[in-house]
Amino acid sequence: MDKFKIQPLRDWVLIKVDVAEEKSEEGIVISDTINGNQKFQKGIILAIGNGKKDKPMIVKVGNLVLFGKDSATEVSMEGIAMFIIKESNIFGIIRSVNLEVI
Repeated sequence: MDKFKIQPLRDWVLIKVDVAEEKSEEGIVISDTINGNQKFQKGIILAIGNGKKDKPMIVKVGNLVLFGKDSATEVSMEGIAMFIIKESNIFGIIRSVNLEVI
């Protein structure tokens, strides 16, 4: 995490935005962050705090997570869009699922 020089404290988490792209009919690529119509955001955890007293962090660095844009603070460092958010405001960890098994 030296690259970004941000180390979250306590139960705060630093997330790099996972920019999903969408193509218009003309072939123009529009990202969700530009489109602005998404309430939820996906991202990869870059750094986590050390948790609260008697409550260790559940999420880990590298997890792909789903969170609400309204509950996060957007920061940009070195041209990279990131969010800082409390762990309790993360809705869940996204894991790949084999739908054939279900």
